[in-house]
Amino acid sequence: MTTPATGRTGAAPRVRRGVIDVHAHWLPEELFGLPPGSPVPPLNARGGELHLGDVPLSIAASAMSDPARVLAETDRAGLGARVLSAPPFAFPVVADPGVAEYVGRFNEALTRLCRDSDGRLLGLGLVSLHDPAAARDEMKAIAASAVVRGVAVPPLVGATSFDEGPLHEVARVAAELGLAVLVHPMQLPRPEWGSYYLANLVGNPTETATAIASCVLGGLTERLPSLRICFVHGGGCAPALLGRWRHGWERRADVAAGTGRTPDEGFRDLWFDTLTHDGPALRLLRSKADPDRLLCGSDHPFDMGVDRPQDLPVAEGIGAGALEAAARRFLDLPEPGSDDHA
Repeated sequence: MTTPATGRTGAAPRVRRGVIDVHAHWLPEELFGLPPGSPVPPLNARGGELHLGDVPLSIAASAMSDPARVLAETDRAGLGARVLSAPPFAFPVVADPGVAEYVGRFNEALTRLCRDSDGRLLGLGLVSLHDPAAARDEMKAIAASAVVRGVAVPPLVGATSFDEGPLHEVARVAAELGLAVLVHPMQLPRPEWGSYYLANLVGNPTETATAIASCVLGGLTERLPSLRICFVHGGGCAPALLGRWRHGWERRADVAAGTGRTPDEGFRDLWFDTLTHDGPALRLLRSKADPDRLLCGSDHPFDMGVDRPQDLPVAEGIGAGALEAAARRFLDLPEPGSDDHA
C-alpha cells in the first residue's frame, strides 16, 4: 500500500531496537570488478586482504563482503542495526551501457542480505547516475522494498553537485518517493594530496563541504522540503566554514543568487553522521546542525572507521535513544513497538 506522505510502496520493516549505524559499507565479492567504465582498478582479495588494483586497503576481504561477518560485527559493536551501502569506489560515476546491470545486481544482492538479517541490516542502494530514466526506475524499485530505504551517492559527478545535473535529479526523485539519500565522498585524487593519505584526510572533508555548499547556497531543501539527505564524516569541514559562507552570502550577489535563506538555515535542514573522530568537532557540528538530525555512523569496515560509533556521541551528551530515534526518522521507519527485538 502506498504511503501518501512519502510515496514509498514498500511496508516498513521490523528493525531491532538500539542505535542504528547509518554509514557502513558492503559489496558482494562477485561485484568486486566494480562498475563498467570505473576510473579505478577492480577490487581483489590477496591473502584475505582487500586490494584496489595493487594498492592494499588494510581491510579483510570478508569484512567487506561476508554476510556472516557483517552480522557478527554489527552485534559485537553493540548496535541495534546497521545500514549498508556500497563503498565509494563502487559508485557508477562513468556513463557506460553496463552500469544499469551492475546497479541492478548490487541492489538485488543488498535486498537479499538485508531481508535475511532478522531486522539487523538495512540498505541504501545504488543508482545509475548518468541515465535519468534508469535512475527513476531503480529508485521506484527501491521505494517498493521494505529493507532498502534509499540511495547512496557521491558528492560530485563530474563538475556538478546537488544544485544541478544528475545529483539534483536523484535528490528530486528521492524527495518525491520518500527515499533517504546518503552522500559519501570518493577520495578523488589530486597531485598535492599524493602523500600522507591526504586524498582522504583532506580530500574527503573538502568534497563533502563542496556538496553541502551546493545544497545550502543552491537552495536545495528550499525547493525540496521533504528531502532527507545525510552527509557523512560530520559534514567534513563545512561546519567550520558556515560563517565564511554567511559573510559571502550577505556581501555578494552571486553567492546569494540561489536562495533567499542564509547558509545557516539551509544547513539545519540537512542530516549528518557523528563520525568526527573528535569531541570538539562534534560539539561544533551540534551547534550548527539541527541536533535532532544527527545520526550514528561508523564507516565500517574502512580504516578511518570506528568499532563502536555510538561511543563518541554518547560521551558528548547525545543519548543512544536520540540516535536511534533520529535514524528511524531519516530512514522513514516507525517508532519501535513492543514486538521489536530487545
